[in-house]
Parts: sequence; C-alpha cells; structure tokens
Amino acid sequence: MKNTNVNKKTLSSEQRLLLFGALKARFEKNMNRHKGLEWTKVQARLEANPEKLWSLNEMERTGGEPDVVGHDKKTGEYIFYDCSAESPKGRRSICYDREGLDARKEFKPEGNAIDMAAAMGIELLTEEQYRQLQELGNFDLKTSSWVKTPADIRKLGGALFGDFRYGNVFVYHNGASSYYAARGFRGVLKV
Repeated sequence: MKNTNVNKKTLSSEQRLLLFGALKARFEKNMNRHKGLEWTKVQARLEANPEKLWSLNEMERTGGEPDVVGHDKKTGEYIFYDCSAESPKGRRSICYDREGLDARKEFKPEGNAIDMAAAMGIELLTEEQYRQLQELGNFDLKTSSWVKTPADIRKLGGALFGDFRYGNVFVYHNGASSYYAARGFRGVLKV
C-alpha cells in the first residue's frame, strides 16, 4: 500500500512553532530589510497559506535563512528571499538545470538548482532580485549563487550566477553543466 503522507506538504505543530520562532527572530533582528512592515501581519498571511509555510521551512532547512524583503501592495503578498550570508549550504555543488546535469558524462552532482527549487515550491532569484538583495547587505562574499537565466542565454548552453567581490555585485556566466562546492542558489517565495 502506498503511503499517501509522503507527498503531503504540511508541517507538524512543533515544526510550525519552531519555524515561526526563527522567522520572527530574524524579522525583528533585520528590520532594515522590511521597513514599515509588521510581523503580526506577516504571520497572519503565513497562517492562511500553510503550503507556503512548508516551502519556507524547506528554505530554512537547507540553510537559506529566509526573511521578508518586500510587500506587494496590489496582491497583498509578502516577498521572502534567502538571506543567509553565503549561498545556502544545503543547496550547493549542483548544476543549473536538468539539461545541464544530463549533459555531464562523469562526476555528476546530486542535483540541479531548477529542480531543487521547484521541489521546494520556490523560484531562483532573477538577476534583478539578486541585485536588490545585495542592497540589503553583502551576500555571497565567499560563495556564488545561480540566478534565473534568460532563455536566450540558456539556449546557447550558458547559465548565470552572481556573487559579491571587491565591493561590487558581479553577475557572470558558466556552462549550465558546471558545478562548484561554493555555488548554490537563492530562492524567492511570495506569500
């Protein structure tokens, strides 16, 4: 008999409490990321969207340290980015996407950024979002993060990643099949 709970994306009450505690503490510690926003309103929105709470827990579990970085007044959604100082530890040493992974003949990594993000219910930061994140602090001083790559670049075999070096944000290209111990990806989730 098949276990139907395997695909259920819900958190236990204990997991919810732990996650809310971590998110609230991070929110209060980093008010510069979300000036004018109130935690009680963010929490109410999260409680109304338990599937998004599961995705936030995945971001947290893999080392992303998600935090609110904005609020869409039209939709009411709060925008969370991975705000860990370095690219999340639980999401490194991966190719950009499935095509890049499949192109590797040997020394294949365990996964790829696009599929991992989809399984978590999040998306990779775009280049614009990555640059917005860097305005909130200095991220990826020792690591780098894959960013969502435009189709025309990806079609030619490339993929984009960013980091922060020499006081500047850099966005570079690499083959989508490449992977490095210090490269992962950062995600965005709208709740």
